[in-house]
Amino acid sequence: MNWLSRLALVLVIIGAINWLLVGLFQWDLVTAAFGGDTFRASSGLSRLIYGLVGVAGLYSITFLFNDSGIRSK
Repeated sequence: MNWLSRLALVLVIIGAINWLLVGLFQWDLVTAAFGGDTFRASSGLSRLIYGLVGVAGLYSITFLFNDSGIRSK
């Protein structure tokens, strides 16, 4: 995996983990790091979807350490 693919994957994972935190705790990590209102009000269904996106991001961490994962052509 080249450096650009690895960087993009890291950013996607960070975003997914942020959505997981929003889904589970209604707390926005990115906003907390860079200023603003860190708590988000959302419906139960949207929190479930945020949580699923976050779990997918946690699973994607394995691709960073797997050479047969994402390949550039």
